[in-house]
Amino acid sequence: MGLDDIMAGLYLEGKTPTDETAKEMIDRLEEKKNFIPSSERVRRHYAYVLLREYKSYIKNRAGNGDRKGF
Repeated sequence: MGLDDIMAGLYLEGKTPTDETAKEMIDRLEEKKNFIPSSERVRRHYAYVLLREYKSYIKNRAGNGDRKGF
């Protein structure tokens, strides 16, 4: 399971792009044995990037007629 699958799952669960959602993405990636650096500074930056990508994912899904009310 990769990032696309994780974002799709979060989207279907109705998760909005928040700091908690970013933490959940990181946790799910780690569960699937993806390497995430332990540095807090790097993790914060990674969370920021994940949120930006998740926002883009939501926008693209909504643009394709898939409305979830975000």
